[in-house]
Amino acid sequence: MKIEWAPLRVPLERRMQILVTAFFTSMLLILLSVSFLLVAGSLIYGGLLVRSLMVTYLAYVFVHHKKTQSVVDGNGWMITRTNPLHRHYRDYFPVELVKTAELPATKNYILASFPHGILGTGIGINMGLEISKWLELFPQVRPKLGTLDQHFHVPFMREVLRCWGLVSVSKEALIRMLSKSNDPKHKDNRDGFTSNAVAILVGGAQEAMDSHPGQYILTLKNRKGFVRMAIRTGSSIVPSFSFGEVDIFDQVANPPNSLLRRFQDFVKKLTGVSPLIPVGRGFFNYTFGFLPFRRRIVQVVGAPIDVVKSEHPDSEYVDKVHGQVIEAVEKLFDQYKDKYLENSKSATLVVH
Repeated sequence: MKIEWAPLRVPLERRMQILVTAFFTSMLLILLSVSFLLVAGSLIYGGLLVRSLMVTYLAYVFVHHKKTQSVVDGNGWMITRTNPLHRHYRDYFPVELVKTAELPATKNYILASFPHGILGTGIGINMGLEISKWLELFPQVRPKLGTLDQHFHVPFMREVLRCWGLVSVSKEALIRMLSKSNDPKHKDNRDGFTSNAVAILVGGAQEAMDSHPGQYILTLKNRKGFVRMAIRTGSSIVPSFSFGEVDIFDQVANPPNSLLRRFQDFVKKLTGVSPLIPVGRGFFNYTFGFLPFRRRIVQVVGAPIDVVKSEHPDSEYVDKVHGQVIEAVEKLFDQYKDKYLENSKSATLVVH
């Protein structure tokens, strides 16, 4: 294999982008490791005071999550959601955000987001880490990003995720977020925001396993839970498509029914997480490594699909709205692929 080396002389700004991107790419592993070491170290090697404090904190995590689902009601500390380091991460690819319709701050929204890719990088930046562009395009609408509920059971890691605007995709957490009042005078809206928009990567771990450059394979046909949630809370569904998301990483070939895919399916059923083997670039080469490739990601936010609120969604109505979502996602892809994809002629959309 011929290695393509990066040039030795690179502007300082690009070096900073690489370092910040390396941190965020390995973020989950870092947070899990640090959290485990802090808890284990405190309980095993700490004195009475340290152990008591740790046990108290662990009890707090359990009770607080059970009571509030670890939801941060407002935008949180803005310094953790827009700052120069996060902008270096955004500009590495770069990640862009495109608005195609208004999102009035008089209702709440579920952003049905596609594709998942390896990490869900585009939407993670635009609605989690670096929300300045979102706030400019959609004023008074709080951006939130849904992730696995088990992440909020991990001490210390949960606090970081909450600072970045992440929320659990559990039923209880989504109901809490999407049932918030839109009244400007309500106590929850003292920050000047009157709407919540929760992004859900609908395809999840299953869709991530199908992520390969140039291939837009969506897991959507049998995913209707987000539609039921939208109807139950009266939230509009907003289709969102991130062009280029699947191009920043390749992964080891895992075709359906292969040994690797069967192993990934088995682990996913046990844990909810699929063990992917991503292939990217390195610090000093463009051929292999764990860093994502510098490929443009453009998140296009579509027009909201309004629903009729009902505590007990009718299956026929769910199917009708679900069909509208599929149609809207396909329309977004067809309408914008030529503008935002270099290989648009060969790019196709497959909806499973």
